[in-house]
Amino acid sequence: MTKTITALATPPGVGGIAVIRISGDNAIPIVDSCFSGKIKLSDAKSHTVHYGNIQYENRIIDTVTAAVFRSPNSYTGEDIVEISCHGGMVVASEIIELIISLGAVQAEAGEFTKRAFLNGKIDLTQVEAVADIIHSLSVPGCMTAARQLTGEFTARLKELRQKLLDIASLLELELDFSDEDIEFTNREKIKLLINETRIYCNELADSYKSAEILRSGFFVAIAGYPNSGKSTLFNTLLQRNRAIVSEIPGTTRDYLEEMIYINGLAIRLTDTAGLRPTENIIEIEGIKLVESVLEQSDLILIINDLSISPDHSDKLLQSIKSKYKNSTIYLLQNKIDKVESSIIDSLPAEYDKEIRISAKAGVGIDSLKEILENEASQSIDRTKDILVNQRHSLLLKQCSSELENANSAIDSDMENEIIAIEIRSAAKTLGEITGDTWDEDVLNNIFSRFCIGK
Repeated sequence: MTKTITALATPPGVGGIAVIRISGDNAIPIVDSCFSGKIKLSDAKSHTVHYGNIQYENRIIDTVTAAVFRSPNSYTGEDIVEISCHGGMVVASEIIELIISLGAVQAEAGEFTKRAFLNGKIDLTQVEAVADIIHSLSVPGCMTAARQLTGEFTARLKELRQKLLDIASLLELELDFSDEDIEFTNREKIKLLINETRIYCNELADSYKSAEILRSGFFVAIAGYPNSGKSTLFNTLLQRNRAIVSEIPGTTRDYLEEMIYINGLAIRLTDTAGLRPTENIIEIEGIKLVESVLEQSDLILIINDLSISPDHSDKLLQSIKSKYKNSTIYLLQNKIDKVESSIIDSLPAEYDKEIRISAKAGVGIDSLKEILENEASQSIDRTKDILVNQRHSLLLKQCSSELENANSAIDSDMENEIIAIEIRSAAKTLGEITGDTWDEDVLNNIFSRFCIGK
C-alpha cells in the first residue's frame, strides 16, 4: 500500500478558494473521517462533487466541496479527493494539518504527477509538458505544451521505436538461418527507415533553441555608451519608470531585467551598464556583467546618441558584431527629437538593421516593437509540436549518432549482430525520451522542478 499524500494545489495566500489534493489508497477514508455531508464519500460515485463541512471534534473548520475521483480514472491513477475551501492564510493550512494528523503525509515536489507517470497515466514527455504549461511565459509556448500533453509526440516516437525494434529482431532472426542464406528484410529498406528517423531526430534537436525561447522568453539586451538613452528606452518599452534616468554617466551599475508581452510573445528586456573605459570599481563590475548578458541574448539593441554624431557608436557596434557573430544586432539612432529633421532626412542608411527613434518622446517605438515581435516570431518558427528541452535534445542527438553507426555498419557489410546492436541502442535512447526506459536520477531531476501540489 502506497502512502496517502496531500498538499495545497493552488498558490498559498489570500484568494476566493483554495484546493487541497489528497491521493492514495486511504484518501477517501481519511477525508470521510473529517467530512460531514449528505452522504459519506466512501459511498460516492467517481467524478462527483459533494458539499459539506470539514470538522474536527465537533468544531467546524470550514464549509467546503469535496470532489471524488476513484482509481484508476484519476490524474494519479489512485483514489483522489480534492477539497475546495475558502482561500486565505489559515483555513487551508488547518485542513492540511488535520488530513496529515489522520494518516496522510505531505506530498513532495511533483509527487502527484510522478505517481501519474509511475501508474502509466502519462509518459515523461507529457510530464514535462505539464511543467511547461505551469511555467509558460507566452501564449504560443502554452499552446505548444498543451499539444504535447495530448500524446501525439509520444505516439510518433513509439511508432519509430517499434519499427527499429522490429528491424533489429528480423536482423537477429536471420542469424538463425545464416546457413540457408535467407534474408528477412532488405538492407536498403533498413537504411530508408534509419535515415527517416535520423532526419526527424535532428530536426527536433535543432528546435531546442526555439523551444527555449517559447519556454523562457525572447532575450533582448539594450547596450550602448553611457547617456545614450538605454534606461529611457527600457522605461518606455515597459511603460513605467523602472530604471533610474540621469544625465550623470554610469548611473546603471548593474543590469535590470523585466518582461514585456507583444501579441502573446514574451520579450525579456535587459538594460545594461554603459560601456566605456572607467576606473570606478563598481562600474567596471557592471560592465563585466554586460558581456554575460550579451552572450545569452537572442537580439542586441545598440543605442547611439544621434545628437552627438550618427557614427558615434560605430566602434562599439563593430566590436559587438565581431564578438557576437551569431546574434541579431540592431542599431538604434536615438534622440532624433534633438536633431533637425533636415539632418535626419539626409542621413545615409549605412546599416540595414538601423532604426531611428526618440526613446524619450516615444517616436519610432511602435516600429521597434513590431521588429521585436517579428524577430521573436521568426526565432520560434522551427518549433514543432513539442517544447524540446535539453534532455530531449541530448537524447535525440545520441539516437541520431547511434543510427549513423548502424548506417556505417550496413555500408561496411558488417554482420547483422553488429547492425542490430546499434539499432537497439537507438531504440533504447528513444525510449528514454518517453520514459519507456528510465532511471531514478532522471525522474528526481525532472520532478524537482515541479511545485509541491502538482
